[in-house]
Amino acid sequence: TAPGPHSYTTLRDEAVKLFNSLQQLESERDPVPLMQGVLQTCLDLPPLVDEIYCQLVKQTTEPPAPGGQGDLHYWQLLTCMSCTFLPSPPVLRFLRFHLDRTENRFPASEMAKYACFIREALGKTKGRECVPSLEEILVLMQRQEMICTVHCPGAPACSVAISSHTTAEEVAQELVSRLGLSQSPNLFALYEQSRRREQPVGSATLLADVLTRFE
Repeated sequence: TAPGPHSYTTLRDEAVKLFNSLQQLESERDPVPLMQGVLQTCLDLPPLVDEIYCQLVKQTTEPPAPGGQGDLHYWQLLTCMSCTFLPSPPVLRFLRFHLDRTENRFPASEMAKYACFIREALGKTKGRECVPSLEEILVLMQRQEMICTVHCPGAPACSVAISSHTTAEEVAQELVSRLGLSQSPNLFALYEQSRRREQPVGSATLLADVLTRFE
């Protein structure tokens, strides 16, 4: 039995449940909550990450309707997976081959655009503390960036475009440059504030994880 905050059973049983979720994903009208559920299970049960990658490669190979809604739902989940988890080296090689094959077979298609996005994401992903928020999943489905609002003392709030891989240090450096503080001897950091507490955000922390905690 696998431990975790949710009531999981055996890995085998959870793998079957995830497979059923993938089957449901194809016809789901609002796939975002289902995608987040799959990602959460993979975060809680890391041995299932490779299994889901392999299942998604299988589902996006020779689909009945290439580029149809069901096919794109699988590509969108694969996109979210690539921004959250790295597969094992053998599965990563298999996945990269699949991405290359898709781009060669369907150039300029939506599938090829997802394949390109996924390849770039895999080069940046180092692992997440949290699964993507609902908002992050929505923007990843469109291969876009999120807009993060940062409130600066003595200055107007700043909107910053971030990806799933943007760190707090990168955002702090951008804000220092925007506010003309590059020559200041002071040190700058981001803080997250809720009703209960205010605390600094570690320089290597992914802003996407912070936003998920707020969600």
